Amino acid sequence: MDFTQIYKHSLVSFSFGGQFILTALQDRLVVRRTDSLQIIATWLLEAPTTSKSPLHISHIGWSCDSEYLFAACTSLGFIDVFKLKEESWKARIEAGAEGLVKAEWAPDGRTLICTSEWGVSLVFISILLSQLRITLWSLVTGTATHIQYPVHSDSAYAFRADGRYFALAERHRSKDTLGVYDALHGYSMVRHFPLPTSNLGSLSLSPTGNYLAVSEGPLEFRLHIVTLAGSVVSSFSPDVDPGFGVRCVAWHPTGSLLAVAGRDNKVHILDNLSWTSVATLTLSSKLASDTATVLNCVFLQIVWREPADWLVATEGRGFLSYEKTSGARTIPIPRVDMSKGTPKSGAVQLEWSKSGAFLLVRFESTPTVAHIYDFPVPDQPLTPRLRSVLIHTQPITNARWNPESDRIALCCGGQSIYIWSNEWVNEDGTAEDMAECVGIPAEKFDCRELKWSPVGKGLLLMSKDMFCCAFDVEEEEV
Repeated sequence: MDFTQIYKHSLVSFSFGGQFILTALQDRLVVRRTDSLQIIATWLLEAPTTSKSPLHISHIGWSCDSEYLFAACTSLGFIDVFKLKEESWKARIEAGAEGLVKAEWAPDGRTLICTSEWGVSLVFISILLSQLRITLWSLVTGTATHIQYPVHSDSAYAFRADGRYFALAERHRSKDTLGVYDALHGYSMVRHFPLPTSNLGSLSLSPTGNYLAVSEGPLEFRLHIVTLAGSVVSSFSPDVDPGFGVRCVAWHPTGSLLAVAGRDNKVHILDNLSWTSVATLTLSSKLASDTATVLNCVFLQIVWREPADWLVATEGRGFLSYEKTSGARTIPIPRVDMSKGTPKSGAVQLEWSKSGAFLLVRFESTPTVAHIYDFPVPDQPLTPRLRSVLIHTQPITNARWNPESDRIALCCGGQSIYIWSNEWVNEDGTAEDMAECVGIPAEKFDCRELKWSPVGKGLLLMSKDMFCCAFDVEEEEV
């Protein structure tokens, strides 16, 4: 891989086509070309005249066609919208007395979703009540649509894949409900119905838009499958109650499978026919590099280990393959006392690859380890198998699948990234897994987060206040 220079930032985002990079630094926005990092536009935000607080950009984002971009300052309660090809064009949205918690684009690229929160003080009993409100601001009509009482500010709403319908979990009269709104007609309400939850934890819409996975709160492991018409199709809970709620949910790209995990170091795989668990993936301390044959197909389980002191050996400017371990290997799994507060266990990340052939699982109990499970093609029996285990010397801080291939990038802090892929082709034409450690040729760069380009041709690598780009040498542009 090749790397660009390092630049300062507080926030960074690729445009949807991957041609531009938007960065924010305190009160300034900068747009750069991805291929050359040349600056093509810049804006300086201005604080309201009545404010004496410093201006610090908290959220940024691109519209789906990369024509518009926004910068939000939640502490001062405003959003500025800019047009890339017309730097003098500007629109400002002011949240008002209710404040601003979060801002993002709707799928149409012409509507901004703003979450506000305000408190009501009840003097006689000295209680402060916080309430949320969603506001959808249209750049086309200049009007706002307000929706009261959403359950959460981040994990309780979703758009259908085509952007037509907006599903929002709400709470009315102490009961969980779901509102379905038509985004094509000014977010008018289509239907409103009660949810089977008593204290909603999360909401996730299937890729096909047919089903919603709705989980209970943190104290009960129960997942409900609900249609957008309001029918409860099924409810799932494991045979043995782990004592805590659902922690992660991930839909297969086709919507045919649903991965569900709590805090008991197990991942349940549900299918969309029975909505029951057809497979259970369990974290095990015992690993072994071996080969197995199932239905005439060869499956490899490879345990990869990061080489010791490899950055010193390469001087941080090269790449080195992981070490393949032979025979049995044990990874330590701390014993968790489930009776003492919220346990540090269970899956912290479930993420399918683009093809749906692989599932990445990271467990909080083993922060330095990434598990990659192999799923058979649709016409074969569902027998997922642990394909690869990546063991690192430091805890993994971020891991992401390439949006266009079965290739994963990870970072663990420090001056390196890690790449796993099943796309390596040998001289005899056979495919083989590959896992590499890649040094970042920069001094004092602590890579804590990474993002793939939307077209999968490059990576943004980010520390707390710096970033650079990485791309394959054979590619002419990111």
